[in-house]
Amino acid sequence: MQLSVQIEGAQGLTWPLWAALVNEVEGLGFAGLYCCDHFANAAPPDFASLEVMTAMTYAASHSTRMALGTLVTPVSWRDPVMLARQAMAIDDLSNGRFVLGVGAGWNEREHAMFGYPLGDRPERVARFTEALEVITGLIRGDEPQSFAGRFYRLQGATLLPRPARPTPVMIGGSGPKRTLPLVARYADSWNAAGMGADEVRERNAHLDDLIAREGRRPGDVKRTMMKAIYCGRDEAEYEARLRGVRQAPANRDLPLGSLLEQLRTRSKAIVGTPDEVAAQLRAYAEAGIEEIMAQFVVVDDLDGLRILARDVLPLVG
Repeated sequence: MQLSVQIEGAQGLTWPLWAALVNEVEGLGFAGLYCCDHFANAAPPDFASLEVMTAMTYAASHSTRMALGTLVTPVSWRDPVMLARQAMAIDDLSNGRFVLGVGAGWNEREHAMFGYPLGDRPERVARFTEALEVITGLIRGDEPQSFAGRFYRLQGATLLPRPARPTPVMIGGSGPKRTLPLVARYADSWNAAGMGADEVRERNAHLDDLIAREGRRPGDVKRTMMKAIYCGRDEAEYEARLRGVRQAPANRDLPLGSLLEQLRTRSKAIVGTPDEVAAQLRAYAEAGIEEIMAQFVVVDDLDGLRILARDVLPLVG
């Protein structure tokens, strides 16, 4: 199994901190560095954030080994033509290390704040489907692309220069009725969230069936997962990892043991000592997950990165 890092970029990400994270994640041996794409949080307060494609361009030019990607960027306020163009450029700049992770969009507050129409669920799915058609056509198509949809149009469109390979497209989400059929049709990689290992195994089997119906092979779609990981050897290390979780009023005075159990059961987080975390990661690997992106909400937790790299990565990498 590969172990990567995902940064929640709207939680106080600045350029000095991003530079440090790029250096640390590359140097510590993680498989990749991913970042979400938000203007603001789903509820106040808001913190500093970076424009994700600019941040990825920096990472591409200041690293040589690790994969890079958005996890995820929403087509609800990102134009799919520009997304394809930016993704191909960053992939070319990084010598084939960029993954374009895309989603339909969900954060109602940030859409209202900046004047982007989110729409109801059927509209989001319809727009996302068209965006995927546009993105994958421009990235993978050998001929000029034409498309006439409700939301987007192309007429003999080609993006140049083209990177050495078609830039991989990752779709985030786990819905069996709406999202997984899109994964089966369009994705090079699937990113799941919010499930235990048994649920992942069931969802993977369902995805295999959907992929076969599209005339593709199960191995055509890499299986990945974003997971919050709280790794500690003592109370002090746990509390350092939990700084972000403790900000919620309901969690501030909760005993440590109760909070950790809540994270395990309700949030499906990975919690434990290094050996326990490694065992849980292996359970996901056995369920078919090939790469886990460790989600960092406390974006300046460099010690947490180092603990995972030193004490967990050798057990699973």
